[in-house]
Amino acid sequence: MSSFNQSVAIVTGGGSGIGRTTAMKFADRGTSVVIADVDVAGGEETVTEIADEGGEAIFVETDVTSTDDTHAMVDAAVDEYGRLDYAFNNAGIGGERSPITDYPAEKWQNVIEVNLVGVFNCMQAEINRMREQDSGGVVVNNASVLGKTGFETSSGYAAAKHGVLGLTKTAALENGETGVRVNAVCPGFIETPLLMDGMSDAEREQIEQRHAMNRLGTPAEVANAVLWLCDDNASFVTGEALGVEGGYLSQ
Repeated sequence: MSSFNQSVAIVTGGGSGIGRTTAMKFADRGTSVVIADVDVAGGEETVTEIADEGGEAIFVETDVTSTDDTHAMVDAAVDEYGRLDYAFNNAGIGGERSPITDYPAEKWQNVIEVNLVGVFNCMQAEINRMREQDSGGVVVNNASVLGKTGFETSSGYAAAKHGVLGLTKTAALENGETGVRVNAVCPGFIETPLLMDGMSDAEREQIEQRHAMNRLGTPAEVANAVLWLCDDNASFVTGEALGVEGGYLSQ
């Protein structure tokens, strides 16, 4: 299904940033997209933008920390479009920035709940549905370069993203013969509202310098990687943690 035409995708965190851009790229390829987010206004705006471009999408308000919500999200995709071919588990939060010794326990737990448990909840509902289909499906999880390394004052986020890579590899092993491929993207620092909110010019320059390309990435660059992993041209790729990070990990 490399053309994506007449396929169906779920994008969590589709109300802005990487999620919105990926959803719009899916729609441009002929995919019907379910936009899932806790941000109702943002999610509905993504649907409107897709419709304005002639695409097909619906919005489902979804809290990924709720198993009821994630199962309802998958049910909505199937009820509306009859199947589920692709899922991009992108919803996440940055969380508290604090040294481990001072990190508030409840805020650490919140990052883990959204960024790790939320991915588990989505994967469970999505993969169970895909395994029921003769054509299988593809799941892509949004991890991070911080799933492969540490970062000062971001223990919650780094721990969650390391966990996402563990889930990805485990699910790939469990589904190698089921027709369901499971991969992850590991973006560097991407120019999104989540990252840029409150960032000074000096902070931006410092972060840019951590990348070999000396710049931030764009949501479109991550979205292109997600769609490649979903494409049949990547049919022998599963369990991969694909870096989209401008040489961040090469430093």
